[in-house]
Amino acid sequence: MPKMKTNSAASKRARITGSGKVMQVGSAMRHNLEHKSARKRRALSADAVLRGGQAKKLKQLLQK
Repeated sequence: MPKMKTNSAASKRARITGSGKVMQVGSAMRHNLEHKSARKRRALSADAVLRGGQAKKLKQLLQK
């Protein structure tokens, strides 16, 4: 049997912590940063923990 491939789009957007939580990198931090306030940039740069069904689906895509 061939190896199962990790979904590359999901691996760029989320990661699994050591305890098994799914961390999501926030959006809106790729471009046009000079138009956003420093407070907004700080808030957007924080990673978030995914819950419930989203975390379950991403774990399937990441083969974990």
